[in-house]
Amino acid sequence: MPKSWTEKFAHPPKPSVSRLGKPYAGHGEGEKMLIPTPAVVAAYVAEIPPGASRTMPQMREDLATAHHADFTCPLTAGIFLRIASELAWEQHQNGTPLDKITPFWRVVDLKSPMAKKLACGVDFIVRQRKREGIV
Repeated sequence: MPKSWTEKFAHPPKPSVSRLGKPYAGHGEGEKMLIPTPAVVAAYVAEIPPGASRTMPQMREDLATAHHADFTCPLTAGIFLRIASELAWEQHQNGTPLDKITPFWRVVDLKSPMAKKLACGVDFIVRQRKREGIV
């Protein structure tokens, strides 16, 4: 049986920063890479005020800075944003008000492949962004 979004949200339990042993994602050997967690990503997104948005590159840069790393792994950041988004949507579907879930629509790019995969659908993200005045 596949893991639930809640189970996926719990792992990995802590973020880690490690030095690259070889070049990765356009970064060189010796640079410090942050592997965040879904909870770290969700906490970051929750701090974005209503009406504001961030891009994935901006989120990765901000997280790296906050964790004293040179960059954030783009692969895990995307995966963990999806986990945080799906969990938030699941919570909303179970009755949690929108103002009590992770406002993932403030980061998810409408044109990204992830937006099309989310259970909430692109239309929900469009409505939320419009409601908050996010262009």
